[in-house]
Amino acid sequence: MLAEQRGRFGSARSHVLLQREGWRVNHKRVEWIYREVGLSLRLRSRCKRPSHLRAIQI
Repeated sequence: MLAEQRGRFGSARSHVLLQREGWRVNHKRVEWIYREVGLSLRLRSRCKRPSHLRAIQI
């Protein structure tokens, strides 16, 4: 299976690989199968960064 060979690939990347191999599969179906089998990767939390640097007032 494709997911066994490439364990860190998510459903979106696996969908692209399936398309390259000639499969005609909907991306929503690939996502659904990933969730059913329990292969969904844990989402990482992003670090919150300030949008701009603050000037020090004297």
